[in-house]
Amino acid sequence: MPGVEARHGAAAHRRAVPGSPEDLADVEAGLDSLDSVPVRRTPLWSRLRRKVLPPLFATVLALASWQLAVSTGVAPPDKLPSPASVADSFRYLWLQGSLFEIIWTSVRRGLLGFLVAVAIGTPLGLIVARVALIRAALGPVLSGLQSLPSVAWVPAAVLWLGLTSSAMYAVILLGAVPSIANGLTAGIRHVPPLHLKVGRSIGATGWRSAWHVLMPAALPSYLSGLKQGWAFSWRSLMAAELIASSPDLGVGLGRYLENARESIDLPGVFLGIALILLVGVAVDLLVFCPLERRVLRSRGLLTEG
Repeated sequence: MPGVEARHGAAAHRRAVPGSPEDLADVEAGLDSLDSVPVRRTPLWSRLRRKVLPPLFATVLALASWQLAVSTGVAPPDKLPSPASVADSFRYLWLQGSLFEIIWTSVRRGLLGFLVAVAIGTPLGLIVARVALIRAALGPVLSGLQSLPSVAWVPAAVLWLGLTSSAMYAVILLGAVPSIANGLTAGIRHVPPLHLKVGRSIGATGWRSAWHVLMPAALPSYLSGLKQGWAFSWRSLMAAELIASSPDLGVGLGRYLENARESIDLPGVFLGIALILLVGVAVDLLVFCPLERRVLRSRGLLTEG
């Protein structure tokens, strides 16, 4: 009918006019569809095959090469113990009931020191990133502290605080805080100024701007800083436990490793190294890898769940 055709033609004309509300709505819908990346849920078996089997295969291959080197005499027994002798040391600690106590002593110190480092490094990174004068004064210092080996702080911490847990926590903080602060500072300095202007236009100023604009925008770099901060925390703690010895400190993984060295217990030394490595890998796989996947997925950078 002519009336119906006229109405349809008018509606089509309105949609075709550039700059009309209908045209802008179509453009926004198109942009939304481009931004939304569909996340495909990977089957459990495929995820296990991709993430578990390769490191498992690498571990088996390393153990086989280790045993082959011992069996063929390439490495003498007084230089490289067999995997079986290291397993015997593990079994001895298990039956003695001290295995979990040794691991937990170090893990507890490492986690507590890391959390305190996060509480100090996060506001420090915000201040350094946002205040030019403080950035000019502290930026090079933080970079220098990050490159300083953590073991260098152990003698000073012992002289300051004695052979106490406080000395170990001081070494952890001096090693981890610069990494966390530098990671957050780098992330904030890469936030586009437009984000801050938009935040101010809707009332996000002061701490609201830091919490709602800067921190979300700098989250990937901040997470990298946290991951590096944990690595520095763990390494700093091991250095402190290796050097500082006192009955009041208990026996952690670093002290167990040093005790094995003093006793010329080579299987015990290798067991201590393996346990330190195991804790570091476990924290990375159980804490930081899921956080990284979540951040990437929220930004549309990860298409497989």
